[in-house]
Order: sequence, then C-alpha cells, then structure tokens
Amino acid sequence: MPELPEVEVVRAGLQPAITGATAASVTVFDERSLRRHDGPSEDFVDRLTGRVFRAPERRGKFLWIPLDSGHPDARDTGAPNASNGEALVAHLGMSGQVLLRDRHTDDRLTRIRIELDHPDHGALRLNFVDQRIFGSMSIDSMLPTVDQRHRTVPSQVAHIARDPLDPFFDDAKFLRALKAKRTTVKRALLDQTLISGIGNIYADEALWAARVHYNQPTESLSRAKAILLLAEVRAVFVKALAEGGTSFDSQYLNVNGESGYFSHSLNVYGQQGTECPRCGRLVVREQFMNRGSHLCRFCQRVRQSAISRSALRAG
Repeated sequence: MPELPEVEVVRAGLQPAITGATAASVTVFDERSLRRHDGPSEDFVDRLTGRVFRAPERRGKFLWIPLDSGHPDARDTGAPNASNGEALVAHLGMSGQVLLRDRHTDDRLTRIRIELDHPDHGALRLNFVDQRIFGSMSIDSMLPTVDQRHRTVPSQVAHIARDPLDPFFDDAKFLRALKAKRTTVKRALLDQTLISGIGNIYADEALWAARVHYNQPTESLSRAKAILLLAEVRAVFVKALAEGGTSFDSQYLNVNGESGYFSHSLNVYGQQGTECPRCGRLVVREQFMNRGSHLCRFCQRVRQSAISRSALRAG
C-alpha cells in the first residue's frame, strides 16, 4: 500500500500541472472506485464537471484537491483551502495510481478519467488507475481542523492525525499519547488516528533504525527512545521522498508513470534471509497482524527490564 512518501510524490507531481485546471469532462468506468462517494456515479460526474482544481493537499495517506465553483474569477489563485467547501478526495488503497497523460494516452485498468483544460498547459488527462480496486475517488465536504479552525480537511480525513512531516505536528502531544496507548509500538505507529502516513514498510525501517522491537509495549518505551523513534520515522520518510518512494512492482508509480527506487535502500523490509546491515546477523520476517514484520532479532529485542519496571509501577 502506498504510504506517506509515495502519496506525497504524487501530490507534488500533480501540483504544477493541475492547479487552476478545469474538469472539462468526467468518465467513470467502474463504480466500485466510488465506494467512498456519497451518491451514484452520475452525481460524481455532475458535481465534478466544470469545477476548477486548486493546489492538491495531503494528510497521511489521503490526497485531495480542493474545488472551486468553476467561475472564471476562481482561477487566478492556487491558495490552499480557498475552495467553496468541497474537494476531490483520492485514496490509493493497495494499488491505486493517479497518472497525468495527454488527451491521446490511455492506461489499462483506468477506473475514472478526468479530462482537464489548463490555462497554461492546455488539454490534459487525469487517469485514476487501480488494479485491485481498493482505492477510490469521491467528492467530499470540507470541515475545519480541530487545531486550526481556519484550515479545512475533507470529512473523510477529519479523524486522521497529522503526519510527522506536517509543520503543525505536535511532538509533545504524540509522545504523551504514545506513552498512554497501552499497546505495542508497531501497532501504535500504524494507528492513523495517532500518527498518520506510516505503513508496514516505513514502520519496519524506522523500528530497525531506532533498535526497537515491534512488540515492545508503548508504556515501557523510555522518552529518549520514543524521541529517537520519531526522529527515525522522519528520517526514513525524508530519504524515501528524495528517492521517489518505494516501488516493488508496477503497482506504485508517480504521476508520470515512473517507479520510485527507495526499495534499493531498504535495510530490513523484504530483506529476510539477508545480513543485517548493522550487525551481520540474519534479518527475519515474523507474523504480525495478518502481515509480516521484518527485523534483526539481535539489534531489536523486547526490553524485559523495561517491561518489568513498568509492571512494578502499575502494581
């Protein structure tokens, strides 16, 4: 599933091409890709046709494009959140792709096609391609954010926490919530209401970098170790962004149909049976939440002493 770096690469690629463009026509080839839209395909088409796209935005794994009314006066600014209260929301699911094309290029497995007219770039085509059809597009109403009332997010995104690259992410609030979570560390990292944008790949990579076992109880994690873990999450995101995201196959592509190459920099995810880059012992894959967790059992151990001290304090 695309995680924060992959979705951010898509957002950044879309921004210069679609900001200020008008949706000239909309075609829905598969209504299953509208599962999060509140209404039939005809409603989606009618409400999107003629609208002007603002600069795309993102929170965690969600991507959205604020929409203007389509009036010509609405076209001269790309300011975020300057919409009339609706946005086109895209969630890539497991295999969704948002691809920019010219009007003569088609993509296999296109589920939704949006023909765009841009005042500077001319005619463009936006294809939502999804092999497994777990992703979706929808038109959603915008709501004020809890911590910044003058900013808005789609209602589908309102429950999603800020991600660690967001300038308004509150480190202290996150550390307090992590300590109080009463779960294990990787489960907490994957909880999008606590911290967003992290999936299986980047959780494993950050945990390895911080030398934290995925099953370490959150209440037993020292503040210093939690701060280090958050720093490693940010570091792995920044590195992945610089390399265009992680591609193992054609299911993640940027808006130009190109693969990211962070997969060549992975230390543990998908590396079971190879040597740990830090200690030389074997990387293993263990069953975790109907998926796998990749780690070095020597570098990443459950700290029993910390668990015992935590249990004593609780008692």
